[in-house]
Amino acid sequence: MKEIDIRPASEADFDAMWPIFQEILATGDKFPFEDGSREACHAYWFGPAAKTFVAVLNGGRLLAMYKLVQNQAGRGAHVASASYMVSPAAQGVGVGKLLGRHSLEQARRDGFLAMQFNYVVSTNVGAVVLWKKLGFEVAGTLPKAYRHQKLGYVDAYVMYRLLDDPNEWRQ
Repeated sequence: MKEIDIRPASEADFDAMWPIFQEILATGDKFPFEDGSREACHAYWFGPAAKTFVAVLNGGRLLAMYKLVQNQAGRGAHVASASYMVSPAAQGVGVGKLLGRHSLEQARRDGFLAMQFNYVVSTNVGAVVLWKKLGFEVAGTLPKAYRHQKLGYVDAYVMYRLLDDPNEWRQ
């Protein structure tokens, strides 16, 4: 039986994370990064503000990763944000949904009231559908904000969901 474990990422995971990062960036249809260097990848996933997790199949092959961060400082610090990358070889089998659920639970454990995605590419239909299934709403549309590698300029969405009732939430 296949078992997927989601656990905190370690430096030892980086060599397996790097090719996923490269593959995702090469498609030019999901992330705005121009610098796809190994150093930029490491800084993104292991920067000081990032709390990074990996999904591993049967204790071995790394399938995906996500990072959880504070969306804003100060008076916006109660809202989390996250980024996700699933290996193209592992897409379409529910790994993204597992990561999404895990990140929502982790954000609650970390004391966040809400989660916001600042830049979901509108043509990334799988992601948009998944986030809506997990309770996110499109809070805003950024017209032609993303330069898609094949389609040219397309919209990006800001997506948002509460994790708790604001009237019951304890800071």
